[in-house]
Amino acid sequence: MHNKFSTTFLVMTVLFVVCLITSNLFATKVIDLWGITLPGAVIIFPVSYILNDCLTEVWGYRKARLVIWLAFAMNFFVVVLGQLVVWLPAASFWDGAPHFDYMFNMAPRVAGASLLAFIAGSSLNAYVLSRMKVADGGRRFGVRAVLSSLAGECLDSLIFMPIAFWGTPFKALLPMMLAQVTFKVCYEIVILPLTSIVVRKVKKNEGTDVFDNGISYNPFKLGDL
Repeated sequence: MHNKFSTTFLVMTVLFVVCLITSNLFATKVIDLWGITLPGAVIIFPVSYILNDCLTEVWGYRKARLVIWLAFAMNFFVVVLGQLVVWLPAASFWDGAPHFDYMFNMAPRVAGASLLAFIAGSSLNAYVLSRMKVADGGRRFGVRAVLSSLAGECLDSLIFMPIAFWGTPFKALLPMMLAQVTFKVCYEIVILPLTSIVVRKVKKNEGTDVFDNGISYNPFKLGDL
């Protein structure tokens, strides 16, 4: 039963992958919200953590691990292809090259930081949610969702910011890191009632509520489904 891939699972997987890819594109714009400077990705990236929570809660850590690595692979694929298109010569009559290059010509260090931060943060998010679910006997989904996302977002920011902005004093990065983590976690708290409803309905419709008893939490063990 648990090795089957339902339509709902596939749809959530696609949404998760799309959220990751678009968040990197949206990050090229810096926005100002009430005097707080944030990358545009903050409006979409938290959705990937909400989907991660749903996938882990319903289908378990092993399925979530597969989806996380699939999203990582597809994002890497887009980054590589984007670089290839940037390097290709633009037609003489087309004046959009600078704008296109700005969107897709991500510095290798930033791209690497983004991919590493994603895989680490998302994996930690799924791990914490899964372990807490077993410990709590499936209760307190809201608390587990928020705490797991907080752990994942903190690790994501701790990896991404210092690498992407190498050379910038940590004390200068700290306010932006705190702002991002706070915004993303508050985003999840606000939308938590909807997330809880979705999780309950998916569990009921799928007839699945996986508890990860005795599994391997090795993030690289992709063949274990």
